[in-house]
Amino acid sequence: MRLLRTFALLAAALTGVFAGMPASAAPFEIAIMPSRFELAAKSGARLGQTLDIHNVGTTVTEVSVRTLDWSYSPEGEISYLDALQPGSCRPWVLLERKTVKVPARGKAGFRFQIEPPADAPRGECRFMLAIEGVEPAYRAAVGQGGASLSLPVTGRIAVAVYVLVNGAEPRLALSQAGMRELHGRRTPYVTVSNTGDAHGRLDGSLDATDAAGKRFEMVPEGTPVMPGQTRLIALQPKASADGQAPAPVYPLKASGTLDWEKGGFKVNAEFR
Repeated sequence: MRLLRTFALLAAALTGVFAGMPASAAPFEIAIMPSRFELAAKSGARLGQTLDIHNVGTTVTEVSVRTLDWSYSPEGEISYLDALQPGSCRPWVLLERKTVKVPARGKAGFRFQIEPPADAPRGECRFMLAIEGVEPAYRAAVGQGGASLSLPVTGRIAVAVYVLVNGAEPRLALSQAGMRELHGRRTPYVTVSNTGDAHGRLDGSLDATDAAGKRFEMVPEGTPVMPGQTRLIALQPKASADGQAPAPVYPLKASGTLDWEKGGFKVNAEFR
């Protein structure tokens, strides 16, 4: 399995915030390691893992942990689903407890287990571990017509867990390269299909030269291609040591190899 990123995003993942935080609001200054799990298991065998919950704040923080189903669209939109979905593997998951107190400037380990049943078929078990603040991190006030409503808003970090059961694996194919509008900007992309029974990702880089003669690397976005999906994966200029990414002048030519879990794709393309 590919080396995981060492730290999850420091959580400020709040929804529905319309007003500032009052002095009494509980902070949610939590970070998670690792940011995702990519595991392998066999039917009838139990698999145990540990998640580290780091509190970078100055007060003790209590968090809850639960599982969620989720979906990821070909357009790159993620949906979190509380209700148990058809075919969900969440019943295979055992959490050691429902809440965890994390000391100030400290960390707490959290254990969970996945046990595919003896008759589990080959495939990929996917779920999210949702780490959420027990106390509201912010309290949003909504006012209309002289009335006001105070709404608690809770911080959350969702950690994806992928379990390849009985040898499940991706099978990626790259079919074409082109340009498309992305966030209002013309962006190079490659089309990737996955006919396997587990998710896959592109890695690697391409050596690019733009119309102004500037040389730089192009890297694929690291989002997953789910089984049965065909996705347009954006290629972005790689940031330099100072954190700045070059702004290409099109057209540009790019060549090199884009890697995936089981191989690689040679690319030699011009993007206009």
